[in-house]
Amino acid sequence: MSGPAAPALFPVFLKLEGRKVLVVGGGAVAEAKLAGLLTAGARVTVVAPEMRVGISSAPVVTLLRPFQAEDVDGAWLVVAAAPAEVNSEVRRAAEARGVFVNAVDDPAHGSVYTGGVVRRGGVTIAVSTEGRAPALAGLVREALEAVLPEDVGDWVGAGAALREEQRKARVPMGERRPLLLQALNRLYAARLEAPS
Repeated sequence: MSGPAAPALFPVFLKLEGRKVLVVGGGAVAEAKLAGLLTAGARVTVVAPEMRVGISSAPVVTLLRPFQAEDVDGAWLVVAAAPAEVNSEVRRAAEARGVFVNAVDDPAHGSVYTGGVVRRGGVTIAVSTEGRAPALAGLVREALEAVLPEDVGDWVGAGAALREEQRKARVPMGERRPLLLQALNRLYAARLEAPS
């Protein structure tokens, strides 16, 4: 039995390098979010009355106190990884400032959902269940990871080179995908012909 239809989401990848991201919460869930944010180059501030050692020793700004609405000022994104009542307060403060909130494991208090992510060779695939079944998103991510070719980075290289050629030659957009498929087929044909 399904509930009311959830609004359709707009999938997006964010460039967070050099941008302030606020994490509210100092527990294991908040700590788990740090790696991805730091890898993306975000300037992370964590606010919580108590913090795990992994957070306080990370290259982040830490504010060892309860959340205050002003903490959201200047943030591009907020990750609310606190109890539901705090996450609700975070959501209100963020909405008042036009900032998106990822309320970890608390979709009612968020405006952004993260998904299961696969990264390989310059390809990033994200899977979402719109916050309804995060464990399922993780299983789908694992399945995609299993079938994504190890040499997908070569695909990206071939695609990037071809894109540049096509732009210079002003190849119409509608003709580009079939040409990319031909280039990838040539890439594999050359590998099959190469002596082992």
